[in-house]
Amino acid sequence: MGRTRGGSGAKNGRDSNPKNLGIKKYSGEFVTAGSILVKQRGTKFYPGKNVQRAGDDSLFATADGKVVYSERMNHKYISVEPISE
Repeated sequence: MGRTRGGSGAKNGRDSNPKNLGIKKYSGEFVTAGSILVKQRGTKFYPGKNVQRAGDDSLFATADGKVVYSERMNHKYISVEPISE
């Protein structure tokens, strides 16, 4: 009978790389067009005005302005209010 029982202890030790998900810009912060607001898997947050969803479900700003978070119908929305000059 083998002492290490088939080397089963060496089957551990794997870990995935970090994906860096989460909120990148918070409410009230100023953003420029193209700025990433949230990195997410699925739609935890939905795009509001002046925000679009990328292919990996990330949300990004399409206009310069201030970030605004809101909630409607049990969904969280992220919008960007343009700066009025």
